Amino acid sequence: MTLPTRTFARLPGKSLTFTEIGFGTAPLGNLYRAISDAEADAVLEKAWESGLRYYDTAPLYGMGLSEVRLNRLLRGKPRDEYVLSTKVGRLLKPATPETRDGVGKWFEVPDRKEVYDYTYDGVMRSVEFSLERLGVSRVDILYAHDLDVFNHGSREVLQGKLDELMAGGYRALTELRDQGVISAFGAGVNEWQSAQWMAERGDFDIFLLAGRYTLLEQEALESFLPLCDARGIGLVIGGAYNSGILATGPKPGAFYNYDPAPQEILDRVGRIEAVCRAHGVRLVDAAFRFPLCHPAVVSVIPGGQGVAEMESNLAAARAEIPAALWADLKAEGLMRQDAPVPGA
Repeated sequence: MTLPTRTFARLPGKSLTFTEIGFGTAPLGNLYRAISDAEADAVLEKAWESGLRYYDTAPLYGMGLSEVRLNRLLRGKPRDEYVLSTKVGRLLKPATPETRDGVGKWFEVPDRKEVYDYTYDGVMRSVEFSLERLGVSRVDILYAHDLDVFNHGSREVLQGKLDELMAGGYRALTELRDQGVISAFGAGVNEWQSAQWMAERGDFDIFLLAGRYTLLEQEALESFLPLCDARGIGLVIGGAYNSGILATGPKPGAFYNYDPAPQEILDRVGRIEAVCRAHGVRLVDAAFRFPLCHPAVVSVIPGGQGVAEMESNLAAARAEIPAALWADLKAEGLMRQDAPVPGA
């Protein structure tokens, strides 16, 4: 079975072919609830059998558990048949059940504490650990993880971490790319402003932007996405459903940006869903397809803890969206007029 693909080739000899739908594997790290190895294996096998060939992970996801679970899928698979990305910027230190990080977020995972480290040595050590957990000799993309205010708490702290990356970790990333250990590098962030800051100061290939270019949020069109166009920088979109509300609709308790959605978001999503319904389109299908309308976007990576969620994501990847739906969303002020859509 095949899925639509997009080829990204910013640098000579560094071509990567992404399936338009990738797999964000944070849920396989027992995010918010524990799942068994058998359940995780079933989701991954469903993805592979369906033709999905881009997998994104990180040391943070389940304190290494996501990478270990992905190892079991990829073991024995031809290395050139898939694209694999992981992240740097955190080292995992042994801890006790009482002192570990991620309590209430990651369930039944190794006892570890997260240590932010964007230095040269930190990046190199992180890569070595990830290669061991994944059981591979190379990854295709490394993202510097969570360089945003959301994770670091203030702009001052964030700026210190950005400076640390550019003073050390950035050199490690360029060396790894030059040596062929990776084909591309960038950052995986929750805020486009940080990505733009890095893109303006370094030779970054690709960014993973979570939740900031969706049916609900298009502010990145102001300056960051035009910069990506001008520099040939690729974009992977995480959080295309804004933590769930664009998949579930505005039902009571729907989540937006990791918290219960405020009323104004519920109302806006309700209006978007009404337009989708008028065209016979699921809200989740439109939410998946929208970011892919931008020429810089190479893949959208929803997660999934169960086979049913994976099947829903795959259905969204195959859905056809009538051009009139986008036109109506713009006419009702529910989408920016300058947002790229087919036929515009």
